[in-house]
Amino acid sequence: MKTIESRTSPLRGELTVPGDKSISHRAVMFGSIARGNTEVTGFLPGADCLSTVDCFRRLGVEIDTDIGSGRVTVRGKGMRGLCPASAPVSLYTGNSGTTTRIMSGILAPQSFTSLISGDESISSRPMRRVILPLTLMGASITSIHGNDCAPLRIEGRGLHGITYRSPVASAQVKSSILCAGLYADGATEVIEPSLSRDHTERMLRSFGAKIESFEDKDGWHARTFSCPELSARRVTVPGDISSAAYFIAAASLIPGSEILIRNVGINPTRAGIIDVAVRMGADITMLNIRNDSEPSADLLVRHAPLHGVTFGGSVIPTLIDEIPAIAVMAAAAEGTTCIRDAAELKVKETDRITTISENLTAMGCTVFPNEDGLVIEGRGPENGAVLKGALIRTGGDHRIAMAFSVAALIAEGQTVIDNEHCVEVSYPGFYRDLSAL
Repeated sequence: MKTIESRTSPLRGELTVPGDKSISHRAVMFGSIARGNTEVTGFLPGADCLSTVDCFRRLGVEIDTDIGSGRVTVRGKGMRGLCPASAPVSLYTGNSGTTTRIMSGILAPQSFTSLISGDESISSRPMRRVILPLTLMGASITSIHGNDCAPLRIEGRGLHGITYRSPVASAQVKSSILCAGLYADGATEVIEPSLSRDHTERMLRSFGAKIESFEDKDGWHARTFSCPELSARRVTVPGDISSAAYFIAAASLIPGSEILIRNVGINPTRAGIIDVAVRMGADITMLNIRNDSEPSADLLVRHAPLHGVTFGGSVIPTLIDEIPAIAVMAAAAEGTTCIRDAAELKVKETDRITTISENLTAMGCTVFPNEDGLVIEGRGPENGAVLKGALIRTGGDHRIAMAFSVAALIAEGQTVIDNEHCVEVSYPGFYRDLSAL
């Protein structure tokens, strides 16, 4: 447990948040099936990304890691170079849904059988969303317990391309199908109702795959083709905007604060947190904008009074992981915030609609959860201490722990985070960086 006191002084200084989790995962995965050595800088050494490293090591890939510097070298085995993990050891993905789902697409067309397992959270998270399209491609995937969750048994076999209309905008689902499509006969296409994060399309193009992306009246399309080989390349991982979100919230909420967050990824399919925060009144300036395969910038965030907003629809996939931080901002804003079309929150590490609602309620905020979102009655600064200290029940969810650690800074009295160690999944140095400001 970690006890956090109310903050009485401004947050000031600069920091560099850890590398983007989504990009770090993909750099290891795609580097593993490419020819040559993929050099990765800015790699996130969080538990989830290290699960990806461990899994591909078990599949025969040599991966050198220098955790302190964020440098990783992946000595790729090529499209057909992976080896079966030594029986009876399964590929253990820990808490990582990204590893579980995308790796399933890579393993489905291999020439061997694999078993994927994870922790208690992964063993209850929905995997049918990748099992179904991969099976339509010809894959053989079995949920060991028959509940469409991990553990999964994947018997590698030849695949054929399909056109798949995804009922949800999910980068993990899209990425799994596109990875399988690299091995499949013919074209493979995913159509989404709105555009999910496009790190996979960007990175696969840079590795030499043919990826087409476009929008029409049917939705957002991503199409790939059978690929004989990928070629290794250098990958520079920008700072994770999901990690920056907590400092955007903290600087916005605490009077007199000014924080410079260096080298943050601002990919348009991920930057919804900036758009919504600015709509709420946040003072955010982008400096030193750079545009490699992934755009990035330094973010200067200053305190500003916030007001409630309503958002939903196509913006949700661009900020789904940042909603816990936005909810904390909403609790301290003037007026009501309505979050809609975010049913995906229910199948994250926790049911985040429930965990956000219960914890904000414990801190004295009025919250109305519903099937696809939340209505949060902001308490506004005129109420003095905006929130009150409470015991925060994280459910082992890293994003809940970090968001409510920020809430603790503007709460009266002490707040106790019941499991601070869960932040190691995505941001091992979070509490150190927060206390340094």
